[in-house]
Amino acid sequence: MKIVDAKVVVTSPGRNFVTLKLTTDEGLTGLGDATLNGRELAVVSYLTDHVAPLLVGLDPHRVEDTWQSLYRGAYWRRGPVTMAAIAAVDVALWDIKAKAAGLPLYQLLGGASRERVGTYGHADGRDIPELLDSVRARLAEGYPAVRIQSGVPGLKAVYGVSDTDGAGAPILHQQARPLVEDWDTAAYLRHIPAVFDAVRAEFGAELPLLHDAHHRLTPIQAARLGKDLEPYRPFWLEDCTPAENQEALRLVRRGTTTPLAVGEVFNTVYDYQTLITEQLIDYVRSAVTHFGGVTPLRKLFDFAAQYQIKSAVHGPQDISPVGMAAAVHLDLAVHNFGIQEYSGHTPLTHEVFRHAYTFTDGHLHPGEDPGIGVELDEELAAAHPYAQAYLPVNRLHDGTVHDW
Repeated sequence: MKIVDAKVVVTSPGRNFVTLKLTTDEGLTGLGDATLNGRELAVVSYLTDHVAPLLVGLDPHRVEDTWQSLYRGAYWRRGPVTMAAIAAVDVALWDIKAKAAGLPLYQLLGGASRERVGTYGHADGRDIPELLDSVRARLAEGYPAVRIQSGVPGLKAVYGVSDTDGAGAPILHQQARPLVEDWDTAAYLRHIPAVFDAVRAEFGAELPLLHDAHHRLTPIQAARLGKDLEPYRPFWLEDCTPAENQEALRLVRRGTTTPLAVGEVFNTVYDYQTLITEQLIDYVRSAVTHFGGVTPLRKLFDFAAQYQIKSAVHGPQDISPVGMAAAVHLDLAVHNFGIQEYSGHTPLTHEVFRHAYTFTDGHLHPGEDPGIGVELDEELAAAHPYAQAYLPVNRLHDGTVHDW
């Protein structure tokens, strides 16, 4: 079997998605997600101009060899653009390989280690009463665990919290020009323990609660927040400080027993080496789409398992159903699965990317279709072209761009 065509499809059925479609001389096709929100076209060029010409004529069964060739052969290794492009190729090859075997992908990864994949949903509110209503909505949808995010008194907008314009329409975090959000770390640190207190008082001690600090804290601030939240027993505190400085997590770890989750902006295992070997975190958060695909992420999970660290694949709305499907297959197979982020997609996105995975009673299952179980409606995708969009920028009250 040989690859005879490599095509990149860009579509925006609510969010921008970049999809690689590989076709073989035996008529099998494979899909891979290459979405990099806010920098989508950089990956499109990387794939179209530099990677696609290398794929035609290759044996699609040689997944590991192709991965190593793309990673090592470019000389310029790592980085989000490179790894998103490699991820698309890797997942598309696994999709073809599993279709050729007539099996769902998880069977090629060792088979199921569990019956279904547990998830957490996103609850948010501009104030605490609005947040409590959002938690009720997530519980009504069946989620067994909930991430809670709240507006902060005195701040106009906070990333991760829905807001509306003067007409009451929702303001999306991704816009044609970066939305400027203000930030005050001291106000945030004062407010969040009260948020946890209110949610615990309303919903009890058994509901797993997660919280994302979105990289905004210094290590000492993160340690303080983790300590302040200990009485509320969070499931985890996510991205508490920019973790490119891996050694910073030593200070956080010494200061709190709150579990820590890190890694959605990481691209390779090297970003995790200190964090895993020194057991400075409890969950690895990388996405199939941004970590180079199923091949390296499975290796990362096996590495983490040696240190009793669990998986928690990043699953926002700007990872397409192709990337989500690949994640759910991996979730079902690995032994050290922890939890899967899942916030769903727009109805139109589900039409463009028809998928076999299902969400029932707060749990995902990849389905039994051969491959990853996703088919792309190219005609419908073409009817919804790319729309320029960026994530917001945070500024302090004096106008300084805030690190995250």
